[in-house]
Amino acid sequence: MESGNEEIANKKEMANDKNVKPEEPKKRSKVFLIILILMVIAGAWFGISKYTYAEHHEDTDDAQIEADIIPIIPRVSGYVKEIRVKDNQQVHKGDTLIIIDDRDLKINLMQAEAALSTAESNVSASRANTNAARSGINTSKEGVATIDAQIAAAQVTLTRATQDYNRYANLIKDHSITEQQFEQAQASKDLAEKQLLILQQQKKQASSQTGVVSSQSNATAQTIPVAESMVKQREVEVDDAKLKLSYTVITAPESGRVSRVNIQEGQLLQQGQSTFDIVRSSNIWVVANFKETQIRKMVTGQKVAVSADAFPKHEFEAEVASFSPATGAKFSLLPPDNASGNFVKVVQRLPVKITFTNPSDSLLKRLMPGMNVDVDVHLN
Repeated sequence: MESGNEEIANKKEMANDKNVKPEEPKKRSKVFLIILILMVIAGAWFGISKYTYAEHHEDTDDAQIEADIIPIIPRVSGYVKEIRVKDNQQVHKGDTLIIIDDRDLKINLMQAEAALSTAESNVSASRANTNAARSGINTSKEGVATIDAQIAAAQVTLTRATQDYNRYANLIKDHSITEQQFEQAQASKDLAEKQLLILQQQKKQASSQTGVVSSQSNATAQTIPVAESMVKQREVEVDDAKLKLSYTVITAPESGRVSRVNIQEGQLLQQGQSTFDIVRSSNIWVVANFKETQIRKMVTGQKVAVSADAFPKHEFEAEVASFSPATGAKFSLLPPDNASGNFVKVVQRLPVKITFTNPSDSLLKRLMPGMNVDVDVHLN
């Protein structure tokens, strides 16, 4: 009896299995097929979209915000008298930043001005001496003219005395005149000759004196250009002293924001010493370092979408402005030299300058140099 019951139970189970099991495999195969088809479609769509995107876009996250950073460097040495800016302060072009103690430079200016006055006095003295020498020349020439007139008169006197002497010499032979009269005529002739000789010697001396005075005048006249050149040199020294004095007031060359002010009042600043910087935040741009394999289709003027890490949900409008003339490695402190040692090929990166095209974007003012950004170049 027990074996009969078992057979009946087995038949019922077999009948139940025949009624249920044939339907389940059909349902599972349809669901799996649908899922597989959907996955293949999604994968194909994803791959095609990525390929299409890659054909029309080039992006990189190796990019930073750049701006003009202007160093504030003193042009003269001196002690800091006053500091009129603080860390991170906004300044405008022409604002006073640092005042250097100017007492030493004022003394130098006074010395230069005194030397200029001395040089100008030397010019006046040289001109006065030249004028005096020229007056002496005229006086000497007038003296020579006077002596010439005296010589002419002496020659007339000598001629008359010679004629009288000759007449008296003939008369003395006939005893028509006395010996005393003849001696007087001879004395007058000798005196006239002596006077003419003296006047001729005086003319020689006066002419020689005129030559000496003329030489002195020429020499004195030549000192005038020397004195005038010295005046110009002293004027340059005065201008240089004034210029250095003006350098004691250091002003902002451009508008921007001051970096950390790492100097103190009373500190000695050397000429050319770096003090702090001014960041010109009104003009910022992006430098993106693209791989050399990414720039094949990139040209200037292409539109660029820029997103900053600080504002991930905001997209800045920009465009490609220019390409660096060399890779970043060539501008490094120790550029690679592939001719030495073993060569390992490394993909290089080329800096690309990207400028913003929407100046009305309010968030541009909040971008600071050094911030990281992501750039997406839309290829034409």
